[in-house]
Amino acid sequence: MIKLPHVLVIAERPDAIAELTAGAAGLAEKVTLVYSGAREAAVNAAAAYYAGTLESHSFLSYLPSIAALVRELRPQLVLTEATKNGRAAAAAAAAAAGTSVQTDAVSLSLEDGRVSTQRMVYGGAAFQTQSGLGETAVVCAAAGLFEAGEKQPAAQIFELEPHSAGVRLLERRTKEEKSVNLNAAKIVIGAGRGFGCAENLALARELAAVIGAEVGCSRPVAEEEKWMPKEAYIGVSGVMIKPELYIACGISGQVQHMTGVSQARTIVAVNKDSGAPIFEKCDYGIVGDLNTVLKALIQAFKK
Repeated sequence: MIKLPHVLVIAERPDAIAELTAGAAGLAEKVTLVYSGAREAAVNAAAAYYAGTLESHSFLSYLPSIAALVRELRPQLVLTEATKNGRAAAAAAAAAAGTSVQTDAVSLSLEDGRVSTQRMVYGGAAFQTQSGLGETAVVCAAAGLFEAGEKQPAAQIFELEPHSAGVRLLERRTKEEKSVNLNAAKIVIGAGRGFGCAENLALARELAAVIGAEVGCSRPVAEEEKWMPKEAYIGVSGVMIKPELYIACGISGQVQHMTGVSQARTIVAVNKDSGAPIFEKCDYGIVGDLNTVLKALIQAFKK
């Protein structure tokens, strides 16, 4: 495969930095990174531009500097992660390059030096092919687009300057909720309304602790019942995951949710309703009361 001369990666989470820079290294002769958070998180890049910890400045204040970098470096590809800040950076980079953003890419290919991507549309029923309009392609990558590889510290780290005009950070408040790292999890347990109440989710968490899994949920659990934070919601407008194993508990299997787990290698469903749609889409199904089934699984895995 003929490599691109230069890829610019923009990311803030350590796992996303490692994933996107590793993917970029396979696509390009040179990788440059723009990042925030821990300074030592800069890896797999010839040069890195550090936006700090974002304690005193909003990420938006760095967008003019990011746009200036795109105009100066003229990379053939800009890769960003699919977070709020990543999407904002993609928009700024695309405007600077005179192109559009290829959003939520689940696959990426190079054809005659041109970047093409695919994203899921119509609730996962089809894939749309996207390509850039100019010399620079800007791609907002869905989780799992690349595999994280060996981490090599960045060769050089420069300071990225914030701009005070336009946006000022007035206050920062910490969310009092458990962080969820569904993107990197090899095993994910999905919790649905079938649990009946928030207290019963303790069973899902106990099973997760036993088998080394993360716990996510369906949209109603996060947005309607509010039993779990929105960051745990798996689906079209939530998190798209790519685990080795996904265990759906008390989830009916609507298309919006199943799209979010469509890249899971193996799907196991637990539901007391034998007619639930999820049984048509899973690899293995258990018909039964989830409280009974999960208790049995916990005891079995403890052995």
